Parts: sequence; structure tokens; C-alpha cells
Amino acid sequence: MTPISRGSAGLDSPPVRIVHLGLGNFHRAHQTWYTEHAADRAEWGIAGFTVRSAGLADRLMAQQGLYSLIERGPETDDVEVIGSLVEAHAGDSPRFVELLAAPATSIVTLTITEAGYRLDDRPPLALSRLVMGLEARRLARGGPLAIVSCDNLPANGAATRTAVLGLATALDRSLAGWIDEMVSFVSTSVDRITPHLTDAELGQLRAASGWDDTAPVVTEPFSDWVLQGDFPGGRPQWESAGARFVDDVEPFERRKLWLLNGAHTILAASGPSRGHETVAAAFADPDCRALVTGFWDEAARHLTNESLDIPGYLSQLRQRFANPRIAHRLTDIADQAPAKVRVRLLPVLLAERAAGREGAATLRAVADAPELLAILTFTAPEGTP
Repeated sequence: MTPISRGSAGLDSPPVRIVHLGLGNFHRAHQTWYTEHAADRAEWGIAGFTVRSAGLADRLMAQQGLYSLIERGPETDDVEVIGSLVEAHAGDSPRFVELLAAPATSIVTLTITEAGYRLDDRPPLALSRLVMGLEARRLARGGPLAIVSCDNLPANGAATRTAVLGLATALDRSLAGWIDEMVSFVSTSVDRITPHLTDAELGQLRAASGWDDTAPVVTEPFSDWVLQGDFPGGRPQWESAGARFVDDVEPFERRKLWLLNGAHTILAASGPSRGHETVAAAFADPDCRALVTGFWDEAARHLTNESLDIPGYLSQLRQRFANPRIAHRLTDIADQAPAKVRVRLLPVLLAERAAGREGAATLRAVADAPELLAILTFTAPEGTP
């Protein structure tokens, strides 16, 4: 088995100009992949930071930030080694503040889950660290910066801006003023299924890839990234790898949140009671699939922008969900269900009722899971028909 190293993989070490917070499998299948495949990839290296655990960061640093990415189709695998991640650290590493203050750093990307943006009784750890890093950048006169949320929540750029400015204002109003002037917040829609792997699966991947790799990632062949916003310090040519830059990301965001993520939530609610463990198994069940397709019919009525190509997107979703070699576990999708239902299913129900319809298919899709139905009922605004 070949030791994984930059020499053996023929990969250089681009300079760090992007800092990522929330180092995990999705980031390493998505943003790092686009940066690796950008035409100017030699100019853009990524330093990734976990939110809590140092285990993954330690494994990646031991192999110079490299890892094998396995694109798993219905029948075959394609394997490549990703070299755009050049550093990996625990979230509490002083290197985070050091890099945030550095003028060469132009972008911060985030994958911290929907819960990471809530300003409740306990400030979110990841965003608190980000604000401290921005204070260091202000004091060091590090220049303008773009913050790019890659999490599945509506208007993620605006949500990030609100949360960051809220935390900054509580710390120092002058910091909030500097952020308002110097930092842009980019909204995105991200799409690539990247399942969690068991230890046994990790071992199988190492043997199949031929690389002595302690941190491989499996993902599907499909990938999509749509971005809206300014990059005052510059950015990679992600469009050369297939990313799209648009004036309004909201239609793409709703398409993905409703049709992909909403269907996932429905399958996670209806599949386990029928004995299914994965998306592919649940989608192969005619009853589960009927719940999803009924919901899709209702959601599609409110996705009318022609550039979305809803028939084509749904055709791709059917193929992706049916891929038996992507073990996307329903238990993973079911995590944080209340937050997910509010952004994935409730908007479709409200849109249907605003149009004078009951939203029967959306309600039917969660009827097997009373806890989800209770969430829909509880969160509907007063006066909703």
C-alpha cells in the first residue's frame, strides 16, 4: 500500500489563502474539491479547523493534509488525492487567529451545521472563535475578507452576518463597525451527498484505493455549488470547476432545501419504521417513495424560475437516491430534526396554504412520524389556514 504524501501523489503545497471552520467530510468532498479543480489551484491553499475534536486534524496533518476522495457511482469508484487542504488543526489552535489576521487570507468558509448559527443562552462556539479572529484581523489591519457559509439554512449569508455582528456588537461596537465595512458575507447553495463511514468501511476504502490513508472520504459523483456575493480580497476560479455565481441564490437554495433535504427528512421519518436504514433502501420502498414524490409535486409548484430546471433536477435526485453504493444512513439525517423541518418542510406547507390548498401531501409525508407533524403544527404562524 502506497504511503500518502505530496511527493507520492505529485501534489504541491499552495499558499494558505482560505481558512475553513468546521473541518469534516462534507467540506473535504465539496469546497476542497472545487478548489483542487480550479484553474488557479496553485494559488489557493486551505487551512481547515475542526470545531471541537482534534482527532481528524491530527490524522490529516500526519499525512500533510492529503486524503483520498472516492466518488462512488452505482457500479464503479473513481479515486483521487486532494491536495488543496494544506493545514488541519483543532478549533482552539492559536493558528486560527494567526491566519485570520494574516493579509494573505482572503476567504473564510464555514460548515458548522444549522445549529452553529443560533444565538441563544450560550453563544455558538464556532462563530465566537470567528469573531475573535476578526478582532485580530482588525487590529493587524489585515484588510477585507469574505465569509462564505456553506450550511443548509435559508439565506445563509445573511444569517451569518446577523450572528457575527450580534456577537461582535456585544464584544466591541467598533469591531462591529469594522466588520460592517470590511467583511462581505456570501450566500451559497451547496449540494453533494457525503455519508458518514464506519471504521470497517474506512479500512475497506484504504484497501480499495491503494493509499495508506487514515482519513478517506466517500461521496457521490454529483456536485453543485451556487454562490452570491462579493469577494473583496479575491477568490479562486471556482467557476472553472463548475461552480456558478449568480445575482440571486435564493431560488437555487429553495430548490435544494426543499427537494433534496426535504425528501431526506421525509425518508428519515418514514424509512426506519419500515425496516430501512439508508436513503437508497427507503427510496426503493414504493410507500416511502410515494410520500417523497407527492411532496415533490407540491414543492415544485412554488419553484417556477426556469433556470432551476426542476424536471432535470428531480431526475437527477431519483438517480442519486437510488444509488445503492452510497450508504447514506437515515439516522444521520434524522439528527436535529426540529431545525430541519422548519426550513425544509414548513415553507412548502405554508406556500400551499397561501395558495388556497391544504398541503395534504406534505402533511401525509410526515404522518408516520408524529413528532415531525407536531413540529409542523407548532411552528406554523398563528392564523395560518
